[in-house]
Amino acid sequence: MKRSDFKTRVELNKAQQELEKTWGFETRSILVGQAPDPATGSTIFPIYQTSTFTQAGIDENKGYTYSRTGNPTRTAAAEVLASLENGLKAFIYPSGIAAIHAVMQIFKPGDHIISSSDLYGGAHRLFNMIMAPLGYEFDFVDARYISNIESAIKPNTRLVWLESPTNPLMRLCDIRGIVAAIEKINKGRSPETKVMIGFDNTFASPFLQRPLEMGVDIVIHSGTKYLGGHSDVLIGAVVVRDPALAETFTYNQNATGSLAGPFDSWILMKGMKTLAVRMRQHHANCQVVAEWLEKHPRVKAVHCPVLKTHPQHELYKTQMDMYNGMLSFEFDADFESVKKLVSSTNIFQLAESLGGVESLIGHPASMTHLAVPRERRLELGIYDNLIRLSVGIENVEDLIADLEQAFKGVV
Repeated sequence: MKRSDFKTRVELNKAQQELEKTWGFETRSILVGQAPDPATGSTIFPIYQTSTFTQAGIDENKGYTYSRTGNPTRTAAAEVLASLENGLKAFIYPSGIAAIHAVMQIFKPGDHIISSSDLYGGAHRLFNMIMAPLGYEFDFVDARYISNIESAIKPNTRLVWLESPTNPLMRLCDIRGIVAAIEKINKGRSPETKVMIGFDNTFASPFLQRPLEMGVDIVIHSGTKYLGGHSDVLIGAVVVRDPALAETFTYNQNATGSLAGPFDSWILMKGMKTLAVRMRQHHANCQVVAEWLEKHPRVKAVHCPVLKTHPQHELYKTQMDMYNGMLSFEFDADFESVKKLVSSTNIFQLAESLGGVESLIGHPASMTHLAVPRERRLELGIYDNLIRLSVGIENVEDLIADLEQAFKGVV
């Protein structure tokens, strides 16, 4: 098949693409980009575990030549995610931090980046330890208040980097409000100096929140978390809605070789098929656990916007369709007791990461956010008695009983 024939086939599939746009989220997560294998009729999309593709002649191929440039399994996974985020194109990377790094690569030394201060510890390390020494300028602000972002804008500001909910304090930012504020700023700027908005949507997933629909320019995911959902793959993704940005990421990914392999892409695709049903159960379990913790005499504070008592509960209802399985709480005890508590659960497993079907418990100050200097952690509210839970989809009564027995074991 000549490349011209391949393009014709894509054009013929436009009717199918228009049909797919009418499908609901659950249908798209299972079927988009995953037509039965034309060679065998395989219902499940194949793993094309190949580095290269045989060509009929010069410029005569079936759309693929070398797996760094393109692989059908990776393409299929990207098409699913782009559809779920309502983006133009998605790009699959070997990890979530690789995806964030790919976003940083479209900027240059001397560019100014405003980041939410409460963010993933790995992003904090990348920004401060890797990018800043190269000449990138960073300011970290409390993004709950739009005025903080507006006040930090400089002539060389090129990106506002956001998380919502944040890690590990589950703080929200007003996505639509920030987009409106940046749009006003960009009216006085040339296309080359416009400020873009990048957004880490890992904690929400596109089932709960779709920032591109609200005007964000770039969305990233650690697909290791909710997208994959089973703690069995290390993978990341970028999704964009602008054709020029899509061309930039296409070129850069091929040039740098930062990409996921076909097997990992297939695992991600498999996980996304059940994203909707998993997120519904995560939401239900997390709400029960959060409400139980809120009433417990040994708990000083619960950070979880699904609670009606949370100061950002109303904002949560306006920009998220439901909640995830993430919360953190402050245990009324010293560090030694906290260490005992997180090691005393039977169902909640002490581990890094989040978003899998199994429940995890962690200590941000000594685990996920250890790279953040202690004085900075304390400024942010990441205290030594802060515990983070990734509430899974087990029986919620078992989860409550597990936490109760662990609490009783700590004097």
